[in-house]
Amino acid sequence: MSGIAWVHIGDLHLDEADDWQGLDRLKTIVAQVNARMSAADFVFVPGDNANHGTPEQYAQMIDALATLSLPWRIIPGDHDFEPGDLVNYEAAIPKANRPEMEVIAGHRCLFFDVVSAGAGGPDFRLTMHHRNKLAEELARAKALGEVPLVFMHAYPGDLAADGDTIARQLIDGEVAFVDTGHTHYNELLNDGRVIYGATRSTAQIEEDGGAPGFTIVCVEDRVVSWRFRRLDAAWPHVQIVSPGDVRLITRPTDPHHVPRPGAVEIVARLFGPEGQPVARVGDSDTPMTRGEDGLWRATVTLAAGLNAIEVRCGDGYDRIDCLVRDAHAIPKRRLPVAPGEDCHAIGAWPIAGIDGAQLGPNKNGCGW
Repeated sequence: MSGIAWVHIGDLHLDEADDWQGLDRLKTIVAQVNARMSAADFVFVPGDNANHGTPEQYAQMIDALATLSLPWRIIPGDHDFEPGDLVNYEAAIPKANRPEMEVIAGHRCLFFDVVSAGAGGPDFRLTMHHRNKLAEELARAKALGEVPLVFMHAYPGDLAADGDTIARQLIDGEVAFVDTGHTHYNELLNDGRVIYGATRSTAQIEEDGGAPGFTIVCVEDRVVSWRFRRLDAAWPHVQIVSPGDVRLITRPTDPHHVPRPGAVEIVARLFGPEGQPVARVGDSDTPMTRGEDGLWRATVTLAAGLNAIEVRCGDGYDRIDCLVRDAHAIPKRRLPVAPGEDCHAIGAWPIAGIDGAQLGPNKNGCGW
């Protein structure tokens, strides 16, 4: 199975009322992506793109995104629906940039509108068309051996109707990752079967002193890795993509998620100027080798239990906590509880850029 990597630019909320703060940040992100992220597959823009859904706000967005060197894909949010429809959104954005489904790097990517079936605001719902589309595409992915990924503005737990049913469809369809906006803060959920991610807004940020940035999401052999990059972070960007971190295990029998003791291959992606990355386990350093696929690999020896794995390259650094188990120690799995709900938030994870405080207008409002 091939891997996939994309850049998530959080809710833009483009608005002249704040002197186009989101637009200036978008242009900076585009410049960094163009200069450093050519190895990614595409850029995702998760809704709440134009703060009031006006033609001028979309025109500014399109002008900034036009310089992107990577393909970009977009979905609507509740602010895009503020006029009461998506007429301005659809008039401004070419159809090629807002597909419902696209196979990218062997992964079946499903892009959903959860706003136009509702009454506005956070009345999120899937249209019957998209309900049917979800079932059809998940069945098709399973038949073809593809990994499905879902892109929607909010978690299933935020839907006004049938959120539990849809979350269970995602479980049954073996969706590896659901990428969302809406929260305004960085967050990861793991309901035991599916990983959900949300990236802080680009313009309206309460956490981390208001520092903007973007997220890099990778899926490698069904292992999810997720890292938020502040715009002032050092390059190169280093991201361990396999094996998985213990916080993001959804397939405990899969050795890519939970390796067996002994020789384990560490796989990392580097973005930006590349040097010689080194993998470290305990006090032992192992130089990594770059393959024809652009990924860096090293084989290390891991004992049963929790192992800290680090990869360094210049000022770039990543670390995961890797759970290693013998084949006979695989735990029994219980039925999923409250799938797709934010009660499954993994909490603070500083190296991923998550402080766990949930500061934003949709949770602990803090003045919003």
